[in-house]
Amino acid sequence: MINNRRRNYRPRTQKNNFRRRNGSSNSSNGSNFNNNNGNLNFNRNGLMTNPHAVEKTIQKFQQMAKDAQSNGDPVLVENYLQHADHYARRLVELNEKNKLDTNEIKKDSSVNTNDENKLVSKINNETASSS
Repeated sequence: MINNRRRNYRPRTQKNNFRRRNGSSNSSNGSNFNNNNGNLNFNRNGLMTNPHAVEKTIQKFQQMAKDAQSNGDPVLVENYLQHADHYARRLVELNEKNKLDTNEIKKDSSVNTNDENKLVSKINNETASSS
């Protein structure tokens, strides 16, 4: 039997307050409005740990500063440039961290290679002396 009634699905709750920034699960004041803030695109979930995403964000803020300059709003220009500067500092930190991480990986792999070489030479010496 086919039932043409529409099903009422319960909306799924977000896990770990993924998109919720105000800390409450339901809006207690009943105001469900969309915030059309231009900077909303730059609010990322978690830290921006991808250098390419940080570079893109820097370029976007610089472009927004140029647009604000052409519109004649010096306060907004300064605001966007400060944001771009912040992300530029964040990019430097990420690059330094990645550089240190790669150096540690190289150091660890070289230590492991030396240990393996010592082990192989020890086995070769033992097999040669036993023959």
